[in-house]
Amino acid sequence: MVSFDVSGTRGPWVIFGPKDSKEFRRQVGALEGKGGRVYDFQARDLLREGDIFRTFAEKLKFPNYFGWNWDAMVDCLDDLCLEITGGVGMVGVINDAELLIDSEDLELFISVLCQGAARANSEVDLDGDPLDRPAIAQHFIFLSKDFDAVEFASRVENPDLTFVVDGEFVTATLNPEVWFS
Repeated sequence: MVSFDVSGTRGPWVIFGPKDSKEFRRQVGALEGKGGRVYDFQARDLLREGDIFRTFAEKLKFPNYFGWNWDAMVDCLDDLCLEITGGVGMVGVINDAELLIDSEDLELFISVLCQGAARANSEVDLDGDPLDRPAIAQHFIFLSKDFDAVEFASRVENPDLTFVVDGEFVTATLNPEVWFS
């Protein structure tokens, strides 16, 4: 039984798995069926920090005032417009994720995606006050040709994140002891 749903606003928000997963395709189809959007990214375009910022800014139409840093990326992911989300949600699919396993920015990149998604998937702001918009489903899926969930989880260590092996998948969320205590 898979414990994630990319058409919903509950975590986990970053998921890693095999490229040929029928479960991913089923869930992405369900999101699109509700009016959500799917954005494909190529890992080869995300190998360096600047490339990540440029690619995400172009693909997700970040505003001109995007600050080209990690904190600004979190803010922009939290504030994606109706055109990008369809008012329902979005999934960013990172293809050929195995190319990123040795990237020096991988742990921070995953943390930033989790932070942005956690904020977008929430109905309250950082102070706990209600937002003037509903929660928007936002998830990121890293697909790999030769994915080994246990090996991947053991290679990415970050106290900000909690990784859970879920069958053929690995899910990542913000560590509640670090972020929500």
